[in-house]
Amino acid sequence: MIKGLRTVKYPVADLGQAKAWFGEVFGSAPYFDQPFYVGFAIGGFELGLVPDGTPGTAGSVVYWGVDDIEAEFARIVGLGATAHEAIQDVGEGIRVAELKDPFGNVLGLIENPLFDVAAVR
Repeated sequence: MIKGLRTVKYPVADLGQAKAWFGEVFGSAPYFDQPFYVGFAIGGFELGLVPDGTPGTAGSVVYWGVDDIEAEFARIVGLGATAHEAIQDVGEGIRVAELKDPFGNVLGLIENPLFDVAAVR
């Protein structure tokens, strides 16, 4: 039985630089920090960084929930990301956007007033 999103892994070429950048983006220090993997606990899910990988935008896109997509989009661009897909209204008050992190991966954001996080737990 699929229980929902648990871990998202991003490949990075420079683990130290990526650890610092993602720590700043999510306002969190890693809970697991080894040379082969760095894991952050983010809102009940895990963001994992894998060294010596090949970042890219061709794979799956993971969307991280936010309350104010415009503010988060601007904040993350200010931290060094670039717009990959602008903020879009996809209906019923749901808005999505995609940024490219400094390492070449896509970082998705979603503002979804219909999604009840309490129901997921």
